[in-house]
Amino acid sequence: MNTDATALTVHQTARPHGFPTTEHFAFVESAVPEPAPGTALVESLYWSVDPYHREMMDGDFALHAPLEGRTLGRVIASRTPALPEGEIVFHRRGWRTHAVVTPEEARRVARFDGVPLSAHLSILGGTGLTAYVGLTRVAELREGQDLFVSAAAGGVGTATGRLARLMGAGRIVGSAGTAAKAAHLTEHVGYDEVFDYHAGPTADLLAKAAPDGIDVYMDNVGGEHLEAAISSLRAYGRIVRIGTIAQYNATGAPYALRNLPDIVEKSLRMEGFLVANHRDVEEELYEFVVPHLQSGRVGLDETVVEGFEHIVDAFLGMLRGENRGKMIVRAATEA
Repeated sequence: MNTDATALTVHQTARPHGFPTTEHFAFVESAVPEPAPGTALVESLYWSVDPYHREMMDGDFALHAPLEGRTLGRVIASRTPALPEGEIVFHRRGWRTHAVVTPEEARRVARFDGVPLSAHLSILGGTGLTAYVGLTRVAELREGQDLFVSAAAGGVGTATGRLARLMGAGRIVGSAGTAAKAAHLTEHVGYDEVFDYHAGPTADLLAKAAPDGIDVYMDNVGGEHLEAAISSLRAYGRIVRIGTIAQYNATGAPYALRNLPDIVEKSLRMEGFLVANHRDVEEELYEFVVPHLQSGRVGLDETVVEGFEHIVDAFLGMLRGENRGKMIVRAATEA
């Protein structure tokens, strides 16, 4: 190991009120750490920046400490046989170029011929697993059923569209932040209809896109989108609560749903979940989607930013909706 090398970490320095800025973060330089007995040193190769990071900035992340996050890296020095040097591993030690991990904190990454490593942060990672669990375990999507997906151009949204199409869904409708994103989703991802939610009231846009109603709503947004979906759902419809992007940067009172009685009147079911509680489904996801990745039937929806020094910009860009699919940061050495 090069003892003259330096490590970089990103710390949160203050709590944002509304939309975060670069002033809420700091890059901190230090010596590359040495692994202690029973640990290994991992050099990070890919980092995930996710919407839930914004929610954690309000109190879950400690100030002036490295941020948590999903990361892929290579073991470059090891003092445990469980993590041999050269192995590619996944860990959650986050926004840093180097991390010392225990075998309990890291797991080896399955490698599949013809599938890029970055897929383990997108459709084969927590993003794809969220979509898969939401569709199969929570919504219990059945062939021919129609669904609506909010934030359809994001990581979970694109994975949901692709997986639902493979599962034989009927009409797949989405919402996105621009007309260009909407066109991309219908032309390349498998959506039947996608509307730009800036074009009018969400309830009107959804009613036009799905005039006969929907069976399932995959909710990444909350607020006005959730209210519109409740109105469009048929009897015994299901709502899968994944995220509430509409509130992450809001400074006012939360959106008050006006049609909650419809949940009772139409016998709707609304359920949320944490993907961390469904790691046992990971192998099932691999078996389902890897052959389609290898055949080319399913593509990777990723926006890749080069260089760890741009991780904060990538995170803020993701919050502004500048990504198509999963936002991933790649080490310059991997380019």
